Amino acid sequence: MHKELEKFRNRRTVRRYSDREVSDELLDDILETAMRAPTCGNMQLYSVVVSRTASEKADLAPAHFNQPMVTGAPVVLTVCADYARFTRWCRLSNADPGYDNLLSFMSAMSDATIYAQQIVAIAESLGLGTCYLGTVTYNADKISEILHLPELCVPVACITMGWPDGEGEETERLPLRAVRHDGAYRRDSDEEVIELFKAKDEYAPNRKYVEENGKETLAQVFTDVRYPRAMNEEFSGTFLNLLRAKGFMK
Repeated sequence: MHKELEKFRNRRTVRRYSDREVSDELLDDILETAMRAPTCGNMQLYSVVVSRTASEKADLAPAHFNQPMVTGAPVVLTVCADYARFTRWCRLSNADPGYDNLLSFMSAMSDATIYAQQIVAIAESLGLGTCYLGTVTYNADKISEILHLPELCVPVACITMGWPDGEGEETERLPLRAVRHDGAYRRDSDEEVIELFKAKDEYAPNRKYVEENGKETLAQVFTDVRYPRAMNEEFSGTFLNLLRAKGFMK
């Protein structure tokens, strides 16, 4: 294994942060450097809203189910799929933009997601800790309102950032064979699929989740507790309504 890969193989999500400040200069360096990330047609279809003050983070916290890292992190970044800026530039430049559609949202979402991960990779290489908040798409409508996002601008990633207080959390991963397919998609047998998830099933914290929730299997924790159908359908509807309201699905 290449020595340079060790820091990536050992990365951990950090949810607890020290009181050490993340300076504006360092934050700007990270955000600007991350802008070298790949982007659709070099349009840079993303924006990032920085929340640093106690009041700004307190306003966001309910939309993230009051997870403690939202108010406990020095910096909260909301990365948005943003066609608003590019569309406005087109109109000001006597060009007719046609970006009020699903494909354009997908392009902007891709740009924003790549930008967000570049931010995380750079920040962690400098010793900072980060955590993605999956709740950003659950309550994207509320977050959009709190952050005053314009038409054609939708939040798609949220990152807490700060200097770690502790080592962070280690989690298990699927084996490479689970995700690598050579030439075409491989059709695994039922037994092979069970084997691919064996490490997850046997991981001690996961066994604890199963017991605490009174379930038979880890899969049931996902389907019945963490990401049940009713919740998925509810938040899917909320997000689709936001895309319509923001002009991406006319």
